[in-house]
Formats: sequence, structure tokens, C-alpha cells
Amino acid sequence: MHRIGRISLAIILSLAVALLSAWSGLAMWYRLPSAELGRAAACAILISFGIGTVMALFSRFRFRAVVLFIAAFAAVLVWWSTIKPLDDAEWAPDVARQVTGTLDGNLLTLKDVRDFEWRSDIDFAEHWTTRTYDLSTVQTADLFMSYWAGPKMAHVMMSFGFSDGRYLAWSIEVRRRVGGKFSPIADLFKSNPLVIIAADERDVIGVRSNVRGEDVQIYRLKASPDAARSLLLEYVSDGNALSTKPAFYNSITTNCTTTIVKMMRAVGDPIPFDWRLIVNGYLPEYAYDRGALDTRLPISTLREFAHIDDRARKSGLSPDFSRLIRVGVPYPHREYRFRKGIADGPKRQGGCLVELALVVSWSSSSCFFASPRRSARASGREIESMAADHV
Repeated sequence: MHRIGRISLAIILSLAVALLSAWSGLAMWYRLPSAELGRAAACAILISFGIGTVMALFSRFRFRAVVLFIAAFAAVLVWWSTIKPLDDAEWAPDVARQVTGTLDGNLLTLKDVRDFEWRSDIDFAEHWTTRTYDLSTVQTADLFMSYWAGPKMAHVMMSFGFSDGRYLAWSIEVRRRVGGKFSPIADLFKSNPLVIIAADERDVIGVRSNVRGEDVQIYRLKASPDAARSLLLEYVSDGNALSTKPAFYNSITTNCTTTIVKMMRAVGDPIPFDWRLIVNGYLPEYAYDRGALDTRLPISTLREFAHIDDRARKSGLSPDFSRLIRVGVPYPHREYRFRKGIADGPKRQGGCLVELALVVSWSSSSCFFASPRRSARASGREIESMAADHV
């Protein structure tokens, strides 16, 4: 039994050593300030040292090997802790500025709001503006999903609507240098800082739908104005913090999804961990299960409604872009009269899908990804009956 226990411990330690060696090697490869040959040599030495440690774990030199490995890994961690995000560099134009805000009563003034005019991904006119918003007029919060590499991963954005018809979109992005690009693996290893962009929807949404050809979807959230306002202020707070103390983007721990979750938790919404927060292409299903979307329709139908690409391209990034991309998208705070068969999906209806009953009924929920509640996955007939009393 003693021998079995010793072997089991050696196996567990071997796995730990292998993982830590792989992480250390990749950290050296991506972040060591050296030519490619020097980085490759450092990576090879660390991995070889890890292999030697694993072999020693099954010999009488196991204790000495563990001590030496711990010392070597501690040295790597000390070096790692000295790597700080840059505050000033030759940033790519679209992420060159970090939005900041000041509050005077209900008036929020934002500096460096992006309003680019995109002709192609490399041909654009730069505009950075200062804008003022009355927080007492915040009405809505919408979730945007931009799918750029299949259905499992997406870029997540939030947008806030005001009673004057304006929308303000927020995007958490990698702050790339000129000529740099996003790399999910490299950005696990302190490669680029994080930047929070506030922008017109026809800029930050339109460049993805109309210029890059990504599959962009919109989901209107069941959020009260107070909840939307609180989350908006959390964006501003984080933007102000990044302007004075930069932070690294991390593909797993500090990205466009986990940062929003952190903000939501900060404003009092206890978002539980779920695998869909990592594989974020399924975030709409997570929000639906939490009661944050319009649960009168199945999530599959909401997904059909959510695609904005055709409407966005027809609008041509016009000043009416924000209104046009929302045409026909179910809104949780209104009752609708759905045509017969709508529960089977919008393809059955030839595009003319929804008649607004123009009855607004604000949800009592103050959360975004709210607590699970009974979902009314109604048939088309049931939904039509539900709306009939209000028409």
C-alpha cells in the first residue's frame, strides 16, 4: 500500500510539473525580450528541466528534484511579476484611446468616444468625440454577439439606449500595436493590454457586420433602467481605472465576456460560473436560462430574430443604423402580436414577423442575467392570445 501511495503521488506531481513546465516555456517564448533563437533556447531548457524532474520523481532523487523545480519555477514567477502593461505605445488607430468619463449630477460626460467612418478594414476616417448623456434617460441594455470563427466563440458587446433615441455601445478589446493582431494563445501571456471602447453602434457594430462580414446578433435584455444605468456607470469606472493603471488582456480570465460578468457582479447581480461564460458563443442560451431574455419565445427563435446582418448592410451605416438593426427583434418590455406559427421560427413568416402592440410593461427584475424563473415557451397561438388583451 505504501508503494502504491508513493507511485500515485509521483504521478500527481508529474502532471503538475508537466503543466507548470509547459506554462513556463510558453511564457518565455511569448514574453522573453530576446530574438527568436534565444526564446526558443530558453523554452527548450525549461521544458527539458521539467522532463528531467518528472523522471527523477520515480527515483531516489525525487525530493531533491522537487526542491530544484520549485526554486526554478519561483524564479520564473519573479520574472513574470516584473512584466507590466505598457501605458504608451504606437497603438493601432481603432484602439489608440481609452474612454474616460466624469459625472455631474445626472450628466455623464465621456471623452474619447469613437465615431469612425469605415470604408474597409484598413481604410477609415478617424473621429474621437466628447459627448454628454443624461443618465436619467437611460432606458435599455442590449447584448451584441459578433461571431468571427464559428458558433462557439464570439466577441461580446453591450449597448445602452437613451430616451432621445441615441445608443452608446461598449466593447472590451485587445489594445494592439500598429501591425499587431489578436492571438488567443499569445494573449494568455501578457502580450497586450486591455482597452474599453465606447462608440457609436454604426462604428463598433457596423464595422463587424458591414465591413468584416461577421455574423452579428442582438439580444434585448430584460433589464430595468436602474440596472442598465448601474452597469453603464461600471463601464465608466473601469475605463477611468484603465486610463491610470493599465491591465493586461487575458483570453480566459480578462476578456470581453469575463470583464462584463465582473461588472455585473459589482452592481449586485450574482452571476454563477457556467461553462458558457468561457465558450461564450453560447452566452445567449445562458442568458435565456437565467431569464434575462424574452422567454416568451424559444431561444432558437430568438436566435433567428437576432441576426442583424441583412438589415445592417441595407442601412449602409446610415445615421438610422441603430433603429434599423432592431426592427423585428423581440423586446422583453413590450407585448407583441405574433403571426400564427411564429414559435416555429421567423423563416415561416417571410420576413413580416411582429406587430408591436405598443404596450410597455417594465420588468420587475433589476438584474441582467437574472435568477431562473418559469419560462413561458409559448406556442404562436398562446402568444397571440396573450397580446390580444392589449391591442
